Amino acid sequence: MKRLSLQWRITLMTAVLIAVTCLLMNCLIGYSGKHYMDSISDGISAYSDIDQGKPDSFDPQSKNLDQELTIIVSGVQESFGITNWYITAAVTVFGGVLAYFVSGHALKPLRSFAAQIEHVQPNNLSDMKVSEDVLPEFKQFSSSFNSMIDRLDEGFTAQRQFTGNAAHELRTPLALMQAQIELFAVEHVDAEPEIAEFLKLLQEQTERMSQMTKILLEMSALRTVPCNDTVELAPMLEEILTDLAPLAEEKGVTLSYDGDGTLIGSDTLLYRMIFNLTENAIRYNRCDAAVHISICDEADRILIRVKDHGFGIAEQYRESIFQPFFRVDKSRSRAHGGVGLGLSLVWEIASLHGGTVKTEESSENGTVMLVTLPKRVICKVQ
Repeated sequence: MKRLSLQWRITLMTAVLIAVTCLLMNCLIGYSGKHYMDSISDGISAYSDIDQGKPDSFDPQSKNLDQELTIIVSGVQESFGITNWYITAAVTVFGGVLAYFVSGHALKPLRSFAAQIEHVQPNNLSDMKVSEDVLPEFKQFSSSFNSMIDRLDEGFTAQRQFTGNAAHELRTPLALMQAQIELFAVEHVDAEPEIAEFLKLLQEQTERMSQMTKILLEMSALRTVPCNDTVELAPMLEEILTDLAPLAEEKGVTLSYDGDGTLIGSDTLLYRMIFNLTENAIRYNRCDAAVHISICDEADRILIRVKDHGFGIAEQYRESIFQPFFRVDKSRSRAHGGVGLGLSLVWEIASLHGGTVKTEESSENGTVMLVTLPKRVICKVQ
């Protein structure tokens, strides 16, 4: 019963109620009908044989009654009972069907509400409020949901502001630290191996922190970027592959692409999204392998696939990789200079354009990342 939808529960309960009601009515009407038939038969029997006196009741098995009359009355009683059961079954089925459609119409606002909830994303909370001009049963529900949306929107806004402010405040001291470490390393080129190794470690870590603050600033400023550019993807891919050519040559990875498409969005953000996916595919690919980007232009959307020949992503991590700071293999990510924010930024950009990004397929032979973007969605600038 728990697995049934609310509409089917209402339908079944209504059908059971109708069936019980019909059964009771059937029993009562049947008893009443037989009682009055007995009375009629008593009268007929009395008038057909006055000398024998009026019988106490009508008994179809009585030998004293006229055989023909007995057969007629018994047949009528049996037909009456069978007809009652047919009527009960018909009314139950009709009532169940009627209850199904009536309950479906009554639950239509709930279905509409559920469909709207499925499209709730952190970047569109302000547009997800439901109308409070609904049935009394749903009014409190709608009001509570809108209040929750307001609180979530305030929370996400405060989080973005804090992240942006923190990254902005960290940027200056980190840049100063980097400059001082590099200057010290230049002035002490003859330092002992231990000191040289320590300076190298400091340079690597400050570079990682600088990269992290840069990405955090980009993520916090996403919603201030206008998304009304007409973007042609083929020229953009050529530029991205050119920019990543040195990294690909270093690993012996071959880069290629096919397809083209045009959509409305932010040229800067879409470049960053495809760049991050391609860079990840190169960094975590096998040496002397290939990375291929394909574009599929459909009626109202663009599909972008980035395929590598790496070691694959475990199934339990295929959604978690888009969370900030999540890394499947921390040691490998550090070795490649990752900070765990690249795919999170990809997810944010795709979501801002009304699209999605996911791991379409992954195995020990490679991974395919799929980005789905609508052609005509224009991002809102906040």
